[in-house]
Amino acid sequence: MVGEALVDLEVVAADARHPVAHPGGSPMNVAVALGRLGTETAFLGRLSRDAFGKLLRTHLAESDVNLGWLVDAPEPTSLAIVSVSSDGSATYAFHTGGTADWQWRTDELPREPGLDAVHAGSLALALEPGGPVLERWLAGLSTGTTISLDPNVRPALLGDRDAYRERVERWIGFASIVKVSDEDLAWIWPAEEPEALAESWMAKGRKLVVITKGGDGSLVWAGGESFAVEAAPVDMVDTIGAGDSFSGGLLDWLSRNGRLRREDLDGLTAAEARAAVLFASKVASVTCSRAGANPPRRAELE
Repeated sequence: MVGEALVDLEVVAADARHPVAHPGGSPMNVAVALGRLGTETAFLGRLSRDAFGKLLRTHLAESDVNLGWLVDAPEPTSLAIVSVSSDGSATYAFHTGGTADWQWRTDELPREPGLDAVHAGSLALALEPGGPVLERWLAGLSTGTTISLDPNVRPALLGDRDAYRERVERWIGFASIVKVSDEDLAWIWPAEEPEALAESWMAKGRKLVVITKGGDGSLVWAGGESFAVEAAPVDMVDTIGAGDSFSGGLLDWLSRNGRLRREDLDGLTAAEARAAVLFASKVASVTCSRAGANPPRRAELE
């Protein structure tokens, strides 16, 4: 996983006097989900030396994520103010000026990491000055490594929609796996049908495309077929980290079933993709049943 690791300050029931600090950041959440599910995973991120940076390191270590590739950053930790509504949905306001996650330099990224797959997306790939650095790195890896992408759109930070859309199109061009929510698609491509977008991506060489629709399940393209997969039932608390847990569950299933490496992903069947998405939905449903981005360990699913 490569990207941001920030702290979500969650405000519940509009009581801003007592926010609760949760480790967050989409790529880090995916790493945590994978680590807790038992898949060997590392997090490549720029973590601050401040108190919140220490919290993030502890959270990763306790979730069995390899910390060997962390970059020790002098800048402060990024913050997200998360407001949770009565139905469990979350809105975000970000404090990102001059913080650690966005300052990537080429010499901070391994030239030959020797990985089966890298998951990326969200803000670290989108924001200057580090976003273009990560983009070039991922594009270079993509000829021999599976790249998994989740744009995970945060409109308040993205600026011009047309410019952002062009960047996402480049990312999809080097990704083998694309997981994206219907809400994200509606913001990036408001005039396009999701099904048409997914079919065009598959025609250009993607191996697996999943469009998540919250409680309405997912649409999946793989193995020459397209189909819908139902969502797992959930006792809703909030949706924070649900999409990231879904990505973690999806990658975990592919890894455990010999379909994650680039050469193996070519053989992914529709039946295998359905099983992977069903498992990912189950992982996401557990995360929705408790506060914050808190994905389950494998024992909780069994």
